[in-house]
Amino acid sequence: MKEPARILVVGGGYVGMYTALRLQRKLRRGEAQVIVVDPEPYMTYQPFLPEAAAGSISPRHVVVPLRRVLPDCQVVIGEARSIDHAKRTATVTTLATEEEGAGAIELHYDELVLAPGSVSRTLPVPGLAEYGIGFKTVEEAIGLRNHVLEQLDIASSTRDPGIRDAALTFVFVGGGYAGVEALAELEDMARYASRYYHNVSDEDMKWILVEATGRILPEVGEDMGKYAVSELRRRGIDVRLETRLDSCEDRVAVLNDGSRFPTRTLVWTAGVKPHPILAASDLPLNERGRLKCTAALRIDGVEHAWAAGDAAAVPDITADTPGKECAPNAQHAVRQSKVLAENILASLRGEPVKDYEHSYVGSVASLGLHKGVAHVYGRKLKGYPAWLMHRAYHLSRVPTFNRKARVLAEWTLSGLFKREIVSLGSLENPRAEFELAAGTGRHNETT
Repeated sequence: MKEPARILVVGGGYVGMYTALRLQRKLRRGEAQVIVVDPEPYMTYQPFLPEAAAGSISPRHVVVPLRRVLPDCQVVIGEARSIDHAKRTATVTTLATEEEGAGAIELHYDELVLAPGSVSRTLPVPGLAEYGIGFKTVEEAIGLRNHVLEQLDIASSTRDPGIRDAALTFVFVGGGYAGVEALAELEDMARYASRYYHNVSDEDMKWILVEATGRILPEVGEDMGKYAVSELRRRGIDVRLETRLDSCEDRVAVLNDGSRFPTRTLVWTAGVKPHPILAASDLPLNERGRLKCTAALRIDGVEHAWAAGDAAAVPDITADTPGKECAPNAQHAVRQSKVLAENILASLRGEPVKDYEHSYVGSVASLGLHKGVAHVYGRKLKGYPAWLMHRAYHLSRVPTFNRKARVLAEWTLSGLFKREIVSLGSLENPRAEFELAAGTGRHNETT
């Protein structure tokens, strides 16, 4: 009997999870084995990170457990370090390999799906590595929520006006989806939380958005981008266009227009870059470090290798401009995964593959509770209708009925009851209290 083909899926995000899910459903018995490799045991639905940070959604409902939705796949929690496609092998490190000290393991495959996504793109800004906060994972989102609430506690209890001012100054760098939605949701949350502090008001807080270009949210169009700027400024948020962060050393954000802001909160969302695994492979990359792909989602000029999502430069055959590529966003990634899975099945069965073809329908963005902008199918919406469309669209796209029901229930309850404003900062260091009790702090009873 013919051995089942081994399909290795590197990445458990939109493309990786949805591709494996479709293969799991469509593969015949004994036709192939699907192996999914990802550093985390879950897929993160990133559009919900701002709402998770603001407390509108529980963090556990923003993630989808891979093992639960992929019971017929082999899920390996590990990091792909390099790929030698000529030998059909991927070098992977796992928690077990680190514990054993035996080095990385090699996974052999017949078909490769490379969909590791992207990582935050940082610049050599002095102080950024020491004080910057990212916003790409659920851990970062919840950590930022705890941090913002902690700053209100610091401002409420300090007698030093300098510390108070720095604690109540929040700087966000990057005017894309992540930066704008995170700032808008957290500003909403902090303004609500301030009513429970006897000596902190929403007027005491300074929220600053720094964007190097002349517009924010370019995906929703120029008019809606201008509306978003005016809406944020109406709320007292300082939006600085065509401005860059020069330094954030010693907890002071220095902008290229000469402004200086002492701050304890600097959130960096200024773009992403291809995952490092792409450079550690023998596969062809374009000038921006993304995988060169055909419209059928094959890696260009390479047999038995496929890619989609943020890591792939896929030609947009619906575009009017020749040479244009599909935008690296969730809208394309989810649809590409369907075509990708079908093409892998067709390739295994000796059938013709088809090209990925999808016209971009538009974008929606939240600007906080009951506020948003949208540009969908040529129609422009703002305010409450856009916010409602934003929620409806993402509720329809979050994977599994289980997550849909839980998110909808939480939204319903949050509309009936008050916001939760508790900070659980101790989650980030759960052993701290025990370490104190064990002899290194105020509970030291051995001295």
